[in-house]
Amino acid sequence: MAEKQVITVRVVVAESASLPLYATEYAAGADLCAWLPDRTITLKEHGGQALIPTGVMLEIPSGYEGQVRPRSGLAAKHGVTVLNSPGTIDSDYRGEVKVILINHGSQPFVISHGQRIAQLILAPVIQGRFIEVETITATNRGGRGFGSTGV
Repeated sequence: MAEKQVITVRVVVAESASLPLYATEYAAGADLCAWLPDRTITLKEHGGQALIPTGVMLEIPSGYEGQVRPRSGLAAKHGVTVLNSPGTIDSDYRGEVKVILINHGSQPFVISHGQRIAQLILAPVIQGRFIEVETITATNRGGRGFGSTGV
């Protein structure tokens, strides 16, 4: 197995909040947990959504981003997912990480303190240099999109 790459991310953790944690040795995503020490949040069925605090603030190194992605178990078992998936955490953002969850399921879903609600992926960032031109190179596909090659 290839050697895993590791970067250091400084994290401020609120009282009773959870540090992002990898569930297994080679997990790509670290679990993000709800920080709701004195309450729960219920997502109503079929479209209920909420912004869920995690109680963590990250200092992601320059040249990297954080991607907030759904947890497959919540999606498969309850229809709960991250609404803006993947959510992006820029390296210069210093506020609390919050997760927008939506319930596509048929039952209300209760979120409680410490519950694993999403996963955090750290990824390198490449910025483009955009230059204005009069034309771009033609291809066989051209501007055909949105199912033009089949469903």
